[in-house]
Formats: sequence, structure tokens, C-alpha cells
Amino acid sequence: MNRKRPLTYRDAGVDIDAGDALVERIAPLAERTRRDGVLSGIGGFGGLFELPRGYREPVLVAGTDGVGTKLKLAIELDRHDTVGIDLVAMCANDVVVQGAEPLFFLDYYATSRLNVDVAESVVRGIARGCELAGAALLGGETAEMPGMYAASDYDLAGFCVGIVEKTAIIDGRRVAAGDALIGLASSGPHANGYSLIRKVLETTGTDPAVPVGGRPLADLLMEPTRIYVRPILELIAGIEVHALAHVTGGGIVENLPRVLPAGLEARIDASSWPRPPVFAWLQEAGDIADTEMWRTFNCGIGMLICIARRDVDAALDLLGRLEESPRLIGTVASGDRGVVLRT
Repeated sequence: MNRKRPLTYRDAGVDIDAGDALVERIAPLAERTRRDGVLSGIGGFGGLFELPRGYREPVLVAGTDGVGTKLKLAIELDRHDTVGIDLVAMCANDVVVQGAEPLFFLDYYATSRLNVDVAESVVRGIARGCELAGAALLGGETAEMPGMYAASDYDLAGFCVGIVEKTAIIDGRRVAAGDALIGLASSGPHANGYSLIRKVLETTGTDPAVPVGGRPLADLLMEPTRIYVRPILELIAGIEVHALAHVTGGGIVENLPRVLPAGLEARIDASSWPRPPVFAWLQEAGDIADTEMWRTFNCGIGMLICIARRDVDAALDLLGRLEESPRLIGTVASGDRGVVLRT
């Protein structure tokens, strides 16, 4: 009688042992991010976090995001150590712009076949991002789904929860004509516009090792998103901030209006900050129009701060002492809700 070998989950493409090995590697990384409030470790069905004391009317602020097609470039270049920082940054920066301190972070990692070394490298970046944001890596999920992705592909999603006093929420309601706009530098494209970036690389046949501004293009494109949490929280503690805008997909022209009240417009002087060389290369190599650049990329500014004109000097001084390079880049004025960009 011909007896067939019994099928296993591994035969179907799911390696439970690899998943267990990954959890063992992740545990010490998560432990480094532990902060007051954490009541559980990695491996439970859910992460437990106790709300900090001292709030009269605590409000939780939640954000979720991914890394987009920057992951495709990371896979092509076999560079996985920084996309985890991108993941945390895209979520934590969205939380802090509402005045909230990030408390904890969870990730979701999905792949066709789990490569423990690659996954560990990604999670190591996530843990580093959590350290930079002051958030605990409270938990996550690894999903091995044969046939759902190409062999070496993976996808990431992140979830961040922060806390703010109800009376301290920053939502743009205090923005007024005459306010000043300060920009904080980006580290490059961050995690936005990579479908266009990859199209430029594909159509031009550019070798990612080509030098741009003294550095390999691949390094510039894989530079992780800046996490602005610490300087923003320090600024909020010392100066009344009227609005904050995280410059993500859509650039300044799409993101800044999200925090402007009706009847007000932002007037931006694009010559008031240096544009990183990677953006000049992208525009020239891809023959991209100015309008397309401004509505796709951050073009060198990753965070926008709106404050009263009287507080500009104090804000610039404080941010400078925090090793930021703040720039006064514009003002708020009466007008149609939007951005008037002077290039």
C-alpha cells in the first residue's frame, strides 16, 4: 500500500519554528523601548499599557501608516535596517502634531515566506524608531502568507497611540493672520513619492550607486524619515504652538492646509531653505515639473510649525539648542485656504 507522508503547515509554506525564532530575537529589542506604563511583554495576545497619572482630561491620539513602495527599493537593494525607523516616524510624527506624547507602538509584518534575518533587521529598525520617539514597542504581528506576496517581498504597517491633555490639543484653531511658519529640515524624501522615484530609476536606468551631492544615491533614497517627536514636545512645553503639520505625501501644498482655518492662507518662500541634492537630481533626471515636485515630495521640509510672530526668536533659539536647523519660511495671511508658494 502506497502511504503518503502526512502534510504539515511547513509544506504549505508556513514555518512556525521560524516565527518562534523571530519572537525570541525581537524580545530584547522591545525590552530596550520599555517605558513607564508598560504592563506586559512581547508574546501575549495583547499589549497592556497603563495610562500615565496626572492628566485631568486625558485624550488618546492614534495614528497608523506604512512605508509604501520604499519597501520595494529596500528589497531591491537588500537594505532592511532603516525602513522600521520610517514606519515609526510616519505614525509618531502624525501623533505628535496634535500635541500628543507617543506612548506605545505596534507593528504588522506580512510576507510570503519568513526570512528571520530580514525580519529581525526590520524590527531592529522599528525598535530604534521607538527609542527615538520615546514610545514602547508594545507588540506586533508577523503574518506568513504563501502566495500572497512575491518570494522576497514583505509589507509593513504601524500603529501608534499617544496622549494629550484635552485643553492642550493642537488642532489649528488658534492659527491667525500674521502668524509665522517655521520649517524643520527633512532627511530626504522620507517615505513618500517612491512610486515616482522608482519610475525615475527605471526609465533612466540609473545605477543607485551613482554619487549625488557627494553620497551614493542609494544612501540618499534609503535615509530614514526624521522623527520630530522630542524637539516638538520640547517646543510645546515652552512656547504656545498654534498648529503643526507633518509633511508627508502631497508635500507642503497638500498638508499645510489641513491645519489652516477657513479664510487663511499660508505664504511660503521656497528660497528660505536649502533643498537637498536628491530632490534636484530627481527633478532633473525625471524631467519633473515644479508643481509635480511640490505636490509629491517634501522638498526639504519635513515638519511645519505655526506660532505667533512674537515667539519666533524664542522658538528658533530653543530649536537650535536642540540641534535642529529651523528656518523661518513663511507667514499666515487672510485669503483662500491653501498655500501660496513663491519659488
